[in-house]
Amino acid sequence: MPGEKMAEYSDQTMKSTPMELIELGMDPWFKDRANGLCGTELRLARVTAVDRGHWMVSNEMGEVLAKATGKFMDASESASDMPCVGDWVCVDFHDGVRSASIHAVLPRKSFLRRKSIGKSSAFQMIAANIDQVLIVQSCHYDFNVSRLARYLVMANDGQVEPLLVLTKTDLVSAEQLTQFIAEIRGAGITARIIPVSNTTGAGLDQVKETMGRGKTYCLVGSSGVGKSTLINRLIGRDTLKTGMVSTSGEGRHTTVRRQLIVLDQGALLIDTPGMREVGVLVASEEMAENFDDIQELSPDCRFSNCGHTNEPGCAVLQALADGTLQTEHYRNYLRLKTESALNDRSYPDQRRRGKKL
Repeated sequence: MPGEKMAEYSDQTMKSTPMELIELGMDPWFKDRANGLCGTELRLARVTAVDRGHWMVSNEMGEVLAKATGKFMDASESASDMPCVGDWVCVDFHDGVRSASIHAVLPRKSFLRRKSIGKSSAFQMIAANIDQVLIVQSCHYDFNVSRLARYLVMANDGQVEPLLVLTKTDLVSAEQLTQFIAEIRGAGITARIIPVSNTTGAGLDQVKETMGRGKTYCLVGSSGVGKSTLINRLIGRDTLKTGMVSTSGEGRHTTVRRQLIVLDQGALLIDTPGMREVGVLVASEEMAENFDDIQELSPDCRFSNCGHTNEPGCAVLQALADGTLQTEHYRNYLRLKTESALNDRSYPDQRRRGKKL
């Protein structure tokens, strides 16, 4: 049963004692919004895990299993309005503080979301109220600059600072690692990079130094890149289950639910299941932030509405021809631009069809 699995999760990954809201990441921004939304009858809590329609919430009263009220669910217009891990919610407790009901979700300061898998133009919430996202890629099988670009668009969409963590560096040579980093920089990606070996421990201290008390961090990446092992190393004990990577190089899912973990130094870390598909559903301004070099070239194009594909006098194509713009970076730009444009057109159409029905 989901409720039983959530209770098992609580015993394994969260501190058993109640936690003050400030330890869970509360700050004045959320407090101001909670005063008007929760009122005097409801208490504020943070969502620490999500699993198939069940939530774990935590505050100074403890951590308990929660369900959304019927009134709240009826008022929710889409799945993205439902609580996700990292959300702050207004709750009331039952059964001697052994369960709770969720009445409202506070506005999100930041978030991570992706396009729902398939042809739908809806999006799926991954986590909320994050200070920094750790984008994890393996140097062994998983390394893919195009996928990194998609994660960075997702981070910019939700106003989350990115940090790139390259794992399994002990399985490649120093020359290969240097080449991987050069490929990332050549694609126009300027985010900080920390190479890490979960086996030798190299780079782990650098990751720990970036994580502050009361701040929330989220790990994203494909299955098998070493997210659970990385968390175990940060915690200092084997709390999360880990799995072997298959002989094909494809990782197996070892994290099956989104969950928030409190590290000993006071940082809050959200683990997420591996993503087989990273779809983008973002506006043009988020695209611009990831491809600012192309945006800087655009005013020099002959036509103001240049699509940078086959137009004469295109400054972007000229930069591509003379080698000042990397080919892979340009291809990523076209792929994401096309996908984002299709979603921008199809989502309103889908909403209109839904209203007619």
